[in-house]
Amino acid sequence: MRFFSHLGLLLATVLLAGCGLLTKPTATATGQPNFELQIHARPKEAQDLLAAHLELNRYRELEGLRRQELTRLISVADTDIRKLLATLGYFAPTVELELHNPPRDSSDLPVVRIEVDAGEQATVTAVDVQVTSPQDGEKAGSWQRQAVQRNWPLEVGQPFSQDAWAGAKAEGLRSLQAQRYPTAQLLTSRADIDADTQQAALQAHYATGPLVRFGPLEIEGGQRYDAAGVTRAARLPVGQEYRQSTLLDVQQRMAATGLYDSVFLTLQTEQMPEGQAEVQVPVLAQVREAPLQKWVYGVGLSTDTGPRLSIDHTHNRVPGLGWQAQSKLQLNRKNPLLSTRLYSLPDDSGWNWFTSAELERAELADYQANSIALSAGRGKNEDKIDRQYFLRYDLANPQGDDAPPKSSAISANYSWTGRYFNNPTNPTRGYGLAFELGVGTTLTPQRTPFTRALGRWQYFQPMGERDAATKRRSRLALRAQAGAVTARKGADIPLTLLFLSGGDTTVRGYSYQSIGARTDNAQRIGGRYMLAGSVEWQRPIVLAGNRNDWEHTVFMDAGSVSDEPAQGMQVFVGAGSGIRWNSPVGPLQADLAYGFKTQKIRLHLRLGFTF
Repeated sequence: MRFFSHLGLLLATVLLAGCGLLTKPTATATGQPNFELQIHARPKEAQDLLAAHLELNRYRELEGLRRQELTRLISVADTDIRKLLATLGYFAPTVELELHNPPRDSSDLPVVRIEVDAGEQATVTAVDVQVTSPQDGEKAGSWQRQAVQRNWPLEVGQPFSQDAWAGAKAEGLRSLQAQRYPTAQLLTSRADIDADTQQAALQAHYATGPLVRFGPLEIEGGQRYDAAGVTRAARLPVGQEYRQSTLLDVQQRMAATGLYDSVFLTLQTEQMPEGQAEVQVPVLAQVREAPLQKWVYGVGLSTDTGPRLSIDHTHNRVPGLGWQAQSKLQLNRKNPLLSTRLYSLPDDSGWNWFTSAELERAELADYQANSIALSAGRGKNEDKIDRQYFLRYDLANPQGDDAPPKSSAISANYSWTGRYFNNPTNPTRGYGLAFELGVGTTLTPQRTPFTRALGRWQYFQPMGERDAATKRRSRLALRAQAGAVTARKGADIPLTLLFLSGGDTTVRGYSYQSIGARTDNAQRIGGRYMLAGSVEWQRPIVLAGNRNDWEHTVFMDAGSVSDEPAQGMQVFVGAGSGIRWNSPVGPLQADLAYGFKTQKIRLHLRLGFTF
């Protein structure tokens, strides 16, 4: 038994030793360099490339690296250097590699010295770009195919590099696939380099494939909501030539309905028939539906209205009607309100029906007013322009001593808003323009015809050179607003249709809606005529090392409200300075403004940009 025990122990020892022989030792990084690497290359782009990507760098901290292995690595480094430089267009560099080994008993590290003169960069001397299509000879798309050849990015006389070559090929393909030819391909490409003369001759051959037109929209993943209604709202131009931008617009319109949490559109090119010069291809919309109902709770703070609590409710399919509904309860110190808005999906023309109701208790200058506003009409929201025409009923019941009488009115209205900013949430250039026009009559306490007009304008103009520290430009922000209600003198217009000014978005330096007209007993009240304007200079600054998100502003605002178009219009002026922070949800504004009429300084806080 003892023999077998010893034999088993011997076999186990042999097997363990064999396993050790079968396992290849792996070198691991020690964190300590094995050799010193010195790279001196001209020009600077060659130096940066070799320092970042030279294969030899990977072995500097490799555990157990022997001198003979280092010698072998140096022998293949020449090839690696030449391959890297070729990507920049240097095909005949001069490369010198030296290894300096210290004495074996020295603690000094071996030194690998690399001297590189990249030489002359190759230049493009010939470009041959061909675009073939089943529609050759046809006018449709011929200019686009010619534009690929005419606008080829890598022109004769330009330096050659792999990045520029790959970018030019990709740009040519993108220009074809963006319109008419989504299945275009790069068939062949070739770059012939003469290393002796540093010349590059380029060839690229594209095939457009068939001209594609939009087919019908197919919705996948939708069960709860009206697919036919969404299709109308999407307004896919069936039969028109394919454009990538059109597909993105359709996707945006579907997402804007609020019925989906996600929308992804693809052209069903795998269903295309073969051998045709022109085809119509269906579009597949893969959607994930939003919940039938959604509640959103919010808190906020404004120097105009104080702390705010809001509850928003969305119902995406009102029972019995099929419309969507958005309701809101807002609680704050100055204007608590309850509102609801019902609206249909847009039709084929993009217009939809809507109706709304709003109950509000508002602080209007020296009076409190309970008000009701009801409206119904049609609207159209496009990428940059919103339009509405509607009937509106207003009822205002002022509260307080010597308050005006309770009054009501009905009016027909049209509104138009155009937004042409470079960024909808934090613009730095562009403009916005809006106007509203209403014609109606008061109903109580007596009937009197009236008109109401309101216009708004905002403009951002970049100025000067880019700042040396932030690499951003300053800008001038201009804002103007004007409104007028015309009716016979003494007519009781509902207070909610009159104008007030002052506050964060009108005339800073004055409290919210503190600029108004005066009654016979010197009470402040909304006026029939209003003017307001602002000039603001915004410049980038560096704050706490952040170069991208902070700005400093100086501004001057002015405004006036009166019951007479020219007489008795007092101009209220405010001026000050502030800070802007580009937060993830829009600009956060903090301004200190001095009101010249009140001779007081006020703090104004505001989050987000709206027009």
